[in-house]
Amino acid sequence: MTIDQSMSTSTVESNVQAYLENKLKTTVDPAQDLMASGLVSSMFAMQLVVFLESTFGVAVVGSDLKLDNFRSVRSMTALVERLRDAGNDG
Repeated sequence: MTIDQSMSTSTVESNVQAYLENKLKTTVDPAQDLMASGLVSSMFAMQLVVFLESTFGVAVVGSDLKLDNFRSVRSMTALVERLRDAGNDG
């Protein structure tokens, strides 16, 4: 699988949302707090790390591993964008 680094923010968000809906078997709003709703546990968050890394070619390490980055589709999209931007700076 080729990782498309030029993927738009809306495409990243759509991919994250589709992944979650497929895994959770329910509709997920991009702003929904997945932790508070009980849809995502800390264990499932680790699966999300693997998904984000393999799908978007980013490395989620250190302070980026905090649960707040995985609370919603939008927070995960922002994380991917931030990591991709950081990767392009170096």
